[in-house]
Amino acid sequence: MSKSSPRRSFGRKSSGTITVIEARVHRSSARNARLAFILTAVIVGLLSAVVAASSIHPILAVFVGALIGVPLGGLVWLLVRIWPVLRLLWWWTPEIGITTLLGVCWVQLVNHTSTLVTLIVVALVVGVPAAVPVSRRFLTAWTWCLIVRHRLRVCFAQFIIANQSGSLPLILWAKPTPVGERVWVYLRPGLSLADLEGRLDRIAVACHASTALVERASDRNAAYLRFDIKRREVLTAQVGSPLVDVIDDTVPATERIPATVPTALDLPDIDAPTVTLPTQQGRPAAKKPPATTANGTKPAASTASDVDDVSDWI
Repeated sequence: MSKSSPRRSFGRKSSGTITVIEARVHRSSARNARLAFILTAVIVGLLSAVVAASSIHPILAVFVGALIGVPLGGLVWLLVRIWPVLRLLWWWTPEIGITTLLGVCWVQLVNHTSTLVTLIVVALVVGVPAAVPVSRRFLTAWTWCLIVRHRLRVCFAQFIIANQSGSLPLILWAKPTPVGERVWVYLRPGLSLADLEGRLDRIAVACHASTALVERASDRNAAYLRFDIKRREVLTAQVGSPLVDVIDDTVPATERIPATVPTALDLPDIDAPTVTLPTQQGRPAAKKPPATTANGTKPAASTASDVDDVSDWI
């Protein structure tokens, strides 16, 4: 028979027990709960005593502040203490809600219908979504969203967690995309985007996906991230094109392609622009030849008459 102490009931593994909350998370929540109780009781008690001292005796005001601060501190202690359990319930909220709804519907169906009607309704509810492709793809996509949330939590618990208290990031929501799933995550202190970018290949393996990407979901908050889990490539799929109907099937394929395909402009057919320069001392300035002609060859050397007379400038 395995021995276990009360301080390890939620934490360290032992034979014959199942670990629901890690030991360091359990110790961290206990420490934070004590600190929250002290701060809340002191602050609320002092404020209440100051307010009550304006109408009653100061000594009685101290007792009034203690009567108000201690219960509120105890409430805060309880919330912080059970936060690991609340976070665990948050992770399983969709599954708990779906299971509860199906259980209530089943009980109502069994209590108000006969056995034959119950079987027919169950067959329709289960068979129709499974037979219709649209509903089947819809249910499959959202099922993968639920699975990916838990797989990411496993990744954080096994090889991504980086802070000493063992606080896991808060996995907020997931929705299907054309290539997989998109999950929003809020990081706790101790992790950053750079810590996750080096582990994307391991995250993809844990999520049974092809690749995984992560980026910031907010420009103002670095802790708010978005994961894109990709399972397929939509760009490789074959899609219909209306251009196929435009092609005339009666014309042979060899006649559809021109004999010569133009690859560049025919420069000799383009006229060179005429440039008019301003006059110099009553006579027109010499026209400078273009650097290259229209067909791309260099022009001939300039003659002596084209050179400006230097004596006009002396």
